[in-house]
Amino acid sequence: MESGGRPSLGQFILLGTSSVVTAFLYSVYRQKAQVAQELKGAKRIHLGEDLKSILSEAPGKCVPYAVIEGAVRSVKETLNSQFVENCKGVIQRLTLQEHKMVWNRTTHLWNDCSKIIHQRTNTVPFDLVPHEDGAGVAVRVLKPLDAVDLGLETVYERFHPSTPSFTDVVGHYLSGERPKGIQETEEMLKVGAPLTGVGELVLDHSCVRLQPPKGPGMQYYLSSQDFDSLLQRQESSVRIWKVLVLVFGFAACASLFFLLRKQYLRRRRERQRPEEEFRERECPEEDRPEEDREGPKGACVVCLSNFRSCVFLECGHVCACTQCYRALPEPRRCPICRQEISRVVRLYNS
Repeated sequence: MESGGRPSLGQFILLGTSSVVTAFLYSVYRQKAQVAQELKGAKRIHLGEDLKSILSEAPGKCVPYAVIEGAVRSVKETLNSQFVENCKGVIQRLTLQEHKMVWNRTTHLWNDCSKIIHQRTNTVPFDLVPHEDGAGVAVRVLKPLDAVDLGLETVYERFHPSTPSFTDVVGHYLSGERPKGIQETEEMLKVGAPLTGVGELVLDHSCVRLQPPKGPGMQYYLSSQDFDSLLQRQESSVRIWKVLVLVFGFAACASLFFLLRKQYLRRRRERQRPEEEFRERECPEEDRPEEDREGPKGACVVCLSNFRSCVFLECGHVCACTQCYRALPEPRRCPICRQEISRVVRLYNS
């Protein structure tokens, strides 16, 4: 294809795809940036004796987005690990995950694949208490499974490999799936583990509750990390999405610039084509017979001396000679009707 030709369908598809991907990445980036901004602006409250007085002075006895750090303490009963002795917690998650190899018909390779076949989560009510012993304040944690970052610790993990027979192996190769085994995992939020809670802090009578926030861009966190590490992780995620937006945005802008340049070159070639055709087909004025150049009838309306030898399109006027047409200022317009000249056709008189 010439550099000034029409853009191809593939180029339009590339522009559309890069624009859609850029819009999607920008939307995700905006959400991540809003979450990080809200997290950065969360109010840090010390879990101490003055907690209730701080909440009682707050509007509605509520802090919409607060950060509080403490240790996990069960309210009544605790959950015991099924595999580890003397391991107690308030949240227990049991997971069975199947691992297998799947044949890819495109790449002709075996790819690893995993699927959760069973998962059960058990919870009991628990509080956040100060790390120091003897403090009489506690924060009741509500709806812990709604947290986007639940700081569970893996206390047991075991892989049970499959032992297929010869018939099973043949069947697996024919079906394109080769089971590798089952992975059994137990995760727990242990009693006494440090926990950082970010959410809505409410004083309800004499009980302080931590619950999911209601504002836009505010997410509920129950993380085993401290607040500074949690904030740093969110800001790192924002930077990664920003780089992706810039990369794909640059690709979309480059595709658009390339298409606009091709359109400009094509239109410029179309505007230059009539003049090039006219130059190729014209003959010098002095080469025409003398009877064609003399006589007042049919003289050029500009110089009134040469014979009319040009047909201006699209208006269709025959009113000028070759030399006067070349002398017209850009953009060239018809001397009779002032319409812009798009093409010039050579006129031959016999």
